[in-house]
Parts: sequence; C-alpha cells; structure tokens
Amino acid sequence: MYKGKKVVVVLPAYNAALTLQKTYDEIPFDLVDEVILCDDASKDNTVALASQIGIKHIIKHEKNKGYGGNQKSLYNKALELGGDIVIMLHPDYQYTPLLIPSMVNIIGDDLYPVVLGSRILGKGALKGGMPMYKYIANRFLTMTQNLLVNYKLSEYHTGYRAFSKEVLQAIKYNHNSDDFIFDNEMLSQIIYKGFDIGEVTCPTKYFDEASSINFSRSMKYGLGVLGVSVTHLMCKLGIGSSKLY
Repeated sequence: MYKGKKVVVVLPAYNAALTLQKTYDEIPFDLVDEVILCDDASKDNTVALASQIGIKHIIKHEKNKGYGGNQKSLYNKALELGGDIVIMLHPDYQYTPLLIPSMVNIIGDDLYPVVLGSRILGKGALKGGMPMYKYIANRFLTMTQNLLVNYKLSEYHTGYRAFSKEVLQAIKYNHNSDDFIFDNEMLSQIIYKGFDIGEVTCPTKYFDEASSINFSRSMKYGLGVLGVSVTHLMCKLGIGSSKLY
C-alpha cells in the first residue's frame, strides 16, 4: 500500500520463462500488494514458473489473444481486486522494476494520474541497445503524434506504464485492439479525456530474450499509430467518430 492505496503490478506474459524470475525478484514488495500475470498461450513453462515463484493471481489464455488482449484481462482483474494504482511491467526484464516506487509516488501523491517510463528521456534507448531504425521511427512517430493529438510526450511507445484506478475506469480500453496498437489507443483515450501524463527516465535493455516485433510488424504498427492519431484529431474537431471515445 501507498498512503492507503492498493498497488497492483500486472505482467503481460508470453514465453517469459527465461526472464520472469529475474523480473519478479526486483519488484518492491514493501509497496506492491498484488501481482497478476496473464499468460497469452505461451509455449514454454511460464505458467508453471509463475506458480512456483509465488504469483497468486495467474490468468491463462488458452488461445493467444495478442498483446492488447492480454492487457485487457490484466486491467479488468486489477480493478476487480480493488487496485488503486496499477503498474504494467513486462516480464521480459527489458524495463527495470526498480522504478516502481517512483511511479507509485507520483500517482499516490496525486501529481499525475498516469506515469510512463520513457526510454527517450536521457539516452536510455540507444545506450540500452535499441536498434537505430527503431529509434528513428520512434522519434518520427512521436513528433507526428504530438502534433496530431496536441500533447507533448517524449515517446508514446514505451511498455512501462502506471495508471490510477480513476483513469482505467474512465476510458474504454476494452474497446481497443487486441494487437500492439492497443498501447497507443490507450494513450489517445487518456489524452482525449483530459488526463495529464507524467514521464520518468527509464533505462532499458535489448537482448535476445527480450520481446520485440520484427520489421514488417513494426511497419504495420507505425501505420496503425498514425491512424489512431488522425482519428483522435478528427474526433476532437467534430468531423469523425470512434468507438474508442
């Protein structure tokens, strides 16, 4: 708990057996009340390992629902458990759990209702091994998104995110895509609703076991991101509509 607020960490897992233990061991359990893991039909022993290391709340998808579908299950469960502050942490150890206290403090002290762990603030992305083409694409997409949605973030593409209960209850995240574009749809919804977003500098690691998408899926993702931002702008101007808002 933090100042009477229940803290829940959610882990969207897919073939995470090689890195789950390392990630779990760094979670600060003096602050975190519950951990939920959702396994998206992994082909390894992620579920067995999660149970072995003591994760009580394990959701298992019998069929792969995608990254967005995984998050929907996790946030629904976190709200069901009464979570006041919900942090999404990838169990592939690409993002450090050691930033959880900072993210909890920011939301718990009502500074921002949403906090992103940014790889772009400072030099964390390239120093951590982000491929140059991904870095350039990240910068281009973020610049374009900032213009279209009339906001200013250092990046929209980090997978390290923390939310207050009020934010999760206010947006229609269950209407979002089940694919990777879910993350950007969620940020669009948050900005559309008028919630402020804070960012903290986050070191990151790129290595063989860390999850990533290939070039063709990255291209599809990039086009989807631009589509979300254009739709956001059109809805704000009153010349479009979307089930997301």
